[in-house]
Amino acid sequence: MNILIKEKHLYDIQAEVTVVFALNTDELLHEGPLKELGFKASQDETCYLSEFKTLYVGVEANEHDLFRAAAATAIKTLSKFTYSSLKIAQYDVNNKEGIFTALIEGIILGAYTFDMYKSEKKENTIKEIVFSSKTLEDEGSQAEILEKALIYAYTVARATNYARTLVNMTPEDIFPLKLAHVAADLAKENNLECKVLGEQDLADENMHAMLSVGRASRHDSQLIHLTYKPKKPRAVISLVGKGLTYDSGGLSLKPAASMVSMKLDKSGACTVLGIMKAASELKLDVEIHGVIGAVENMVGGDAYKPDDVLTAKNGKTIEVRNTDAEGRLVLADCLGYAQEKIKADYIFDYATLTGACLVALGQYTTGIMGHSHKLKHSVGRSGTNTGELISALPFNRYLKKQLKSEIADISNISNKPYGGAITAAMFLDEFINEENKNKWMHFDIAGPAYVESSWGYNSYGGSGAGVRVTLDWLMGLK
Repeated sequence: MNILIKEKHLYDIQAEVTVVFALNTDELLHEGPLKELGFKASQDETCYLSEFKTLYVGVEANEHDLFRAAAATAIKTLSKFTYSSLKIAQYDVNNKEGIFTALIEGIILGAYTFDMYKSEKKENTIKEIVFSSKTLEDEGSQAEILEKALIYAYTVARATNYARTLVNMTPEDIFPLKLAHVAADLAKENNLECKVLGEQDLADENMHAMLSVGRASRHDSQLIHLTYKPKKPRAVISLVGKGLTYDSGGLSLKPAASMVSMKLDKSGACTVLGIMKAASELKLDVEIHGVIGAVENMVGGDAYKPDDVLTAKNGKTIEVRNTDAEGRLVLADCLGYAQEKIKADYIFDYATLTGACLVALGQYTTGIMGHSHKLKHSVGRSGTNTGELISALPFNRYLKKQLKSEIADISNISNKPYGGAITAAMFLDEFINEENKNKWMHFDIAGPAYVESSWGYNSYGGSGAGVRVTLDWLMGLK
C-alpha cells in the first residue's frame, strides 16, 4: 500500500474514491443526500454515496484517537469494494494535534489481516492512498512536516503489525529457538547486534528460575539479547520481554478453555521486537537493548513442581506454589541479566503477566507499575498521545506481605486471591537492584495484547500493545 502526499486541494487530486471524515452533518458537500440517508456522523458510522464515489465516516470529536479509529473503519469498509486508490484531505494544519499521524496509523493498523493459515487469502485491492496537503477549507500544511509525520507513522504502524503477526503465529511455528531465529533475522535486516544464550549458557549465568520453567518442554529455552546502538545516544534503555511461546500452566495445569490462545503469552517478547524494529528504522538516538526470555511451559516427567525452591540469577530463592505463575520467574532472571550486563538509564519490562490485570482494568488497558511517579506520568502522557490505554496500579506495603515464604526468600504467588497484578509486579520488584528502582517500569499487557474480537483499529488477535506507546515515549525522551 503506497501512501503519498500531494500539494493540491482534495478535489484536484485524481483517485477512484474520496474519504471524508465528518465531525457533524453541517456544511458537508453532500449534506442533502447524507441527511436523506439518516447519516448522523456518530463515531465510526459510515455512509457511502455511490453516485459521488465518496465514503463519509463519522468522528464524534476532534481527537486524534477517534480519527485513528475512523481511518481504520474507512479502510475496512473500502476493502469490500474493488477500488485501487483513494484520497483524503488534511484535518489538522501542520499535524499540530497529531491527527495526520493518527490517520496514517489507523489506515495501516485497520488494513491488517492475519491469514497465514487460511487456504484462501483475500488481497487488499487498495494500492494507493493520496493525502492532500490542504484541509477542505483550503488551509495548507508545510510539506516537510507532513512527510516527517508520514515516515514516523508508517514505520511505527508497520512495526506494530510485525509484532501482531508474531503474536498470532502458532506454538508449532514460534517456539523458543524459532523466536531466536526471528530475532537474528531482524538483526541482520536492521543492522542490530544479536546474542542468543542456550541452556548451557543460561546455567552458566545462574538463571535457574528461567531454566526450571522450560524444563519439561522438548524445546530448549533461549535468552535473546538484541542491541541497537547509535553513535551518540542520548540515553540507554533496556526492554525486557516475556516470551512464553506457549503456556500450558505446567503441573498447575490450566483448564482446557484457558489454554486456548496461550500462544499470546509471548506478546511481551513480540512487543520488544516491534520496538527494536521501528527504533532502528527511525534511527532514534537512543541505545536500546532488547532482552527476551523465550521459554515453553509444558507438562512432563521433568516439569518443575509446586513446592520446588528455585535460585534466581541474583541469588534470591523462590518457593514455587503455582507453576502457572511462570512468567515472573522468567522475567526475574531476565531482569537480573539486563541489570548485570547493561548500564541503563531506564528498564521497561512487558508481559502478559496476570489475569488479575484484566479483572482490574478490563481487556483494553495496560497496567503500569513501578516506583517513579514521574516515569509513570511520562508513560501515561505517551498513552494519551498514541491512544493506547494506560492505567497505573499502586504498590503498598500490605500487599508485599502476601508474598512471604516460610521456607525461601519469596513465594512466586500471593497467599491471598486479591491484588494479583500488583503482587506480581511486587514480586518482580524483588529482582530490581536498589539503584535501579526509580528507573524501572513494569507493563502488564495481559488485557490488550490479545483480544478475540476486533476493537477500534485492532483486529482479532494480537494488537502489538506497548509498541506505539514506547516509541512515542522514546521520541520525547530528553
